[in-house]
Amino acid sequence: MDGYPPEPWNLRARACVSLWSVDRDRLPALPVGVRPLALRGRAVVATAFVDYLPGGVLTYRELLAAVAVRGGTRPGVSITHIWVDSAASRAGGRQLWGIPKEMAEFEVAGDFTASARVDGEVVASVRCAGLPSGVPAPAWASTWQELGGELVRTPLRVSGRVRPVRAAWRLSGPLAWVTGARPLVSVAVTDARLRFGPRAR
Repeated sequence: MDGYPPEPWNLRARACVSLWSVDRDRLPALPVGVRPLALRGRAVVATAFVDYLPGGVLTYRELLAAVAVRGGTRPGVSITHIWVDSAASRAGGRQLWGIPKEMAEFEVAGDFTASARVDGEVVASVRCAGLPSGVPAPAWASTWQELGGELVRTPLRVSGRVRPVRAAWRLSGPLAWVTGARPLVSVAVTDARLRFGPRAR
C-alpha cells in the first residue's frame, strides 16, 4: 500500500541512535543550500535504527544516516540514506518531505538488536546494551531535504526516555562512508512520541 497519512505524522517509537565524527571529505552529496557542521574537517553524523510502534499513524522499521547541517542560519540534519519496510512510509517520506526512503527487510529483537537487508545483503546491524532505565529528554530538530528542485525544511519534535548504551555497529555497502571510527556517543530511546511536520512553507 502506497497511500500515506497527511502531515504531520504523529508516531510512537523506540530507537538506538549513535553519533559519529566523520571526515568531511567522506560525506555523500548534500542538498544545494546546506553545509555540514564541521570542526577541523570533521562532521557530525547520526545513524539510527527506529522501531515505530502501534499508537502512531504508521507502524514500521527504519534505518537512517543523517549529517548535521546548517541551512542559512538554521541548524538541522540532512538525511542522506534511509530505508524502511513500509511502502506507505516510503511514499509519504519522499512526496511530503523529500526524504529519500528506500525499501529494506528488517530484523529487530530484544532491547535492542537490529539489522537491515537490501537485496539480500546486510547493510547495517547494531546491538545496544546499557542501563535499564532512562531519563525524560525532549528534543527539537529540522530536516533539510531537496523536494521538487527546492530546499525544504521540516520540523521534528520528540519526547521520550533516553539512556546511554554501548552500541556495536556493522556498516557496509552504501553506509561504508561512516565506518573507520567508534561512535562518539550512543543512546537508546524508549517511550518516544514524535511529531514530524508539517513542512515549513
